[in-house]
Order: sequence, then C-alpha cells, then structure tokens
Amino acid sequence: MTDRREPVVTAVYFSPLGEVLLAAQGEALIGCWFVGQRYEGRGLTGEYGRGSLPVLDEAALWLDAYFAGKPLPGCPRLAPKGTAFQLAVWQLLAEIPYGETTTYSRLAQLLSQRRGGRPSSARAVGGAVSRNPLSLFLPCHRVLGANGSLTGYAGGTERKAALLRLEKKRASESSPAEHEFRRIIQ
Repeated sequence: MTDRREPVVTAVYFSPLGEVLLAAQGEALIGCWFVGQRYEGRGLTGEYGRGSLPVLDEAALWLDAYFAGKPLPGCPRLAPKGTAFQLAVWQLLAEIPYGETTTYSRLAQLLSQRRGGRPSSARAVGGAVSRNPLSLFLPCHRVLGANGSLTGYAGGTERKAALLRLEKKRASESSPAEHEFRRIIQ
C-alpha cells in the first residue's frame, strides 16, 4: 500500500504511439496515460514532480518489452486509486489475456457474478474502464463495444487499434507466456 504522504513522482516515456506520462508513489505505479488523453493525470493531487524511482524504471522496461513485442518482465507493483466499483472493474481488465478482447457487457456480467449476483450495467462498467489510470498495464484497450467496435478508448481509437494489432501479431507468432494475472493493490 502506498503512503499518501509520500510524494508523487512522474516521468515521461516515449512510446511509438506518443508520449506516456507515468506516475508513481513510493514503490507502486499509480498512473500511466498517453499525454493528451482524456483523464490524463486524473487523481494526481497536491504537489508532484518529475524524477526517478525504481518502479518508474520497471515500468519503462515493461513498456520497452511490450512495444517491442518481446516477453514481458514482471509487472511493476500497481496501486490505482479509485472507488471500490472502479477497482473491481480494473481487476477484471488485468485478467483479460494478452492478444484477446472482451466487451463491456461481458465485463458487467463477470462483475455481477463476483458481486454475488448484484447487477452491473455495461454503461457503468464503461465509465469505470474509461477512467482507468493505468492504461496498458490494466489493458482497457482490449475492451470492445457489443458489436466488436473500437469504442471508448481515452487514448483515442487509432491508438486502441494499433495496440490490438501489435498484440494480435505477437500472439499469432507465438503463445506469449508474458500475460500474468495482475492483482491490483487496494
């Protein structure tokens, strides 16, 4: 768990799809957004500044491997900040296998099952997905509309399409063992 008194440190990662803002607090990554995307920096309050932390270096190495289509190293420790509902949805994102996709309605069904049958709407799930503070690490780009359309990616549908193409190409070349179940820290 991150100590809320620890400063938030940010760094910029230069990806093939544009600059990515990384944010960390203590030993955990709390943010990863394409610069300029909707909700960029959401949740970063108080004072924060550019710098270096080991978890930011781990995140950069993970992103290097991801964009190069190489086996992924261990995922850095993740500590997204959100409501209990958002955290439950983001946990489902972490479980979508590399190179595969799902829909907002399927996530709503899974969430309902995990919550003991309490219904969840695809619209509410979509709202939580769109506010995912850890793009790429919690792969919201793998979520499609009910008809398979590339809807609702805060980083833009062009990036969503490029990320899916990258993963499909890599998944077809080999069976990547790099997908791991990532337990988000609550």
